[in-house]
Parts: sequence; C-alpha cells; structure tokens
Amino acid sequence: MEFAFTEEQEMIRDTAEAFLAEVSTSEAVRSAMATEAGYDAELWQRICGEMYWQAIHIPEEYGGMGLGYVEVVAMMEQMGRYLLCSPFFATVCQGANALLLAGSDEQKTHWLGKLCEGGLTATIASNGGVSSWGPESVTATWRRDGDAYVLDGSYRYVIDGHTAQLIVVAAREVGSEEESGISLFLLPADTPGLSREWLPTMDQTRKQAALSLDGVRLEADALLGDAGSGWAVLSQVQDLAAIALAAEQVGGCQQLLDSAVEYTSERVQFGRTIASFQAVKHKAADMMLLTEVARSAIYYAACVAQEALQGTELAAELPEAASVVKSYCSDAYFAIAGDTLQLHGGVGFTWEYDVHLYFKRAKSSEQLLGNGTQHRERLAAQLLDAEDAA
Repeated sequence: MEFAFTEEQEMIRDTAEAFLAEVSTSEAVRSAMATEAGYDAELWQRICGEMYWQAIHIPEEYGGMGLGYVEVVAMMEQMGRYLLCSPFFATVCQGANALLLAGSDEQKTHWLGKLCEGGLTATIASNGGVSSWGPESVTATWRRDGDAYVLDGSYRYVIDGHTAQLIVVAAREVGSEEESGISLFLLPADTPGLSREWLPTMDQTRKQAALSLDGVRLEADALLGDAGSGWAVLSQVQDLAAIALAAEQVGGCQQLLDSAVEYTSERVQFGRTIASFQAVKHKAADMMLLTEVARSAIYYAACVAQEALQGTELAAELPEAASVVKSYCSDAYFAIAGDTLQLHGGVGFTWEYDVHLYFKRAKSSEQLLGNGTQHRERLAAQLLDAEDAA
C-alpha cells in the first residue's frame, strides 16, 4: 500500500497542530488535569463548535464531515503531542465507532446527530477489572425480562466514565462463556441503577472511572446490534480505538524527542553542550528511528481502519494491524519517555518539567486496551489460526 497525505489531510493536520499549540499549553494541561472532570468544558465546546473535530469521520447523513480514519489518526497524533485533555478519544474513537458499526439507522440518527451538535460525550464500558481485553474481560451480565433487558455488574478502566453522557456497555447473557452471549447496550448517564465513581490514577491527564450496574432495566431499543453477537463489534471497536491510541502515542514520542534535543542542545557540561557527545547523539538517533517507524505503522493501520468502517475485504486485516501498531507504539513510547528522562538528568522527573506527564501517559496508554506482550501473543494466535485454515 502506497500512502501520501492529500492536500486536505495536510491542512487538517497542520490546523490541528497550530490550534493545539495555542490551547493545549503546559499551563492548560496542568489546569485541566487538576479537575475531577479532567478537561476544560469551554475548550471542548470550542473544539466541537469551531473545529468540528467530534464529527470528523461521522457520515454526512448524520450531520458529520464524512471524512476518514486517516484524518482521525492525524488529529490523534497531534493531540498526543500536546497532551490534550479532552473527551475526544472516548467519545469519537470508542463511543461513536460502536454506533457506526452496530447502530440502527434510528440510533445513529439520534445519537450521532447529538454528538455532531457538540452536546454529547460518550464512552465504552466493557472490562470488569481484569488485566486482559478479550471476551473473558466482559463480566457484567444481562437477562431478559419480557421485552426489556436487566443488567448487573461492574466495570473498571472506563475512560471519562464519570462524565460521559452516553455509555456503551458490554454485558454477557447469564450463563454464557467466552464470545457467546455478549451484547452491547446504550446507557444514558441518568439511567436508574447506574452508579459512577472517578478513580484517580497515575496518569492525571486522562481520567478513568468505575461503573456499577444494579438491576439496570433497559428497553429493547437500547440494544446495539443483535443480542448475543456483540463481541464481533466490540473487538472491532477496541481495534479501532487501539489504532487511535497508538497515533496518540506517536505524537507523544515526537514531543519527547523534540524536548530531549532542545534540552541537550542547551545543557552545557565540560565546556560543551551534551548534545555534542556521541552517546547522546546515538540515543537521539535511536529515539528518532522508533518514532518514524511507529508513524509509518499508524498510517498504514489508519487505512486498514477506514476500510473496516466501510466493510471492504481489507477489513479482515484490522486485528493484525491494530496489534502491530499497539504493541510497537506502546513499547516505543515508554522507551522514549524513559530515555528522555535520562537525557534530562535529575530535573527530568521534577514537577516543573513536562517530561513526567508524558512518562505517566506512556505507561497508562501502554496498558490500556492491551500491552505489547498481550498484542504479540494475539498476533501469534492469528498466525496459527491462518496456518490451520490453510
């Protein structure tokens, strides 16, 4: 696959970079992360009203811009570079994708329309608190009660779960195992029986929450897709989110590299800048190589993701592409964050410098949606399945 940005994509990326450089400064990030919500509501409304980013890949018939996942990835890269605190990832890369893949026309028209208007934030709750992200991670249950569904259970690691206005929840039918019986439901935040708790974590720039469902009763129109067939959709949503998250990681890699080069070019030791030392040059070259390889991978994966949203034959490559980029970018981001701390010396982890914020984001995003080891194991399993099929 040959890839090059179109003029429109270049403009979108450059506009995102310029806007975020202005609004997502170190001071703005530190101010937002100190709040329980984790983002500036006024800035989020500017993003929705002026930039219209929340509608970037939503089809035009639902009020969106009708662009592709390459544009989403391009913006996520810049958001990761400037450590933007916002509900964009949870709303667009998780909630909206679930609606796009499984929603009925009525559900898409209603919820995606609200999202495009800028008045809706969304997220996904699927993991019951285990370290893996496969079907075994879905522990909440559902049962039928006439034409309605009753849900019970708990969730952790829910991005922006304490502030999202719409939550796509995954639950399995009572007594089911593995992939069978899993269904997705649309759960407005004011639904009776839903309780939410903000969970402070190491990464203060991205908020997580724990959710609990106690006899939550949902009508039939809350079901997203077909009952019992939700894992196929959920796994695709997780793959699409993993690609977007990997793009954010690449943006962080670039910012850390730039920060390391700038600092070592100013820091003087033994009468010369430490950037002139051969060992430092080699380290910077290694960091640049990791960043550039990661960037190439995410844009290939973005093309695969776009095909998956369109339902073409290339969609079959989505699990492989997602695992490749998530494993590589997770490892690269954390490695570069550690190297940047080392190159900054003793001041690297002090509060005055932003390096520690990226270091914490690198670690949290490494674990979110599966770490490098888990995705490499997934790739190995895919290869074995391919060999057996052949």
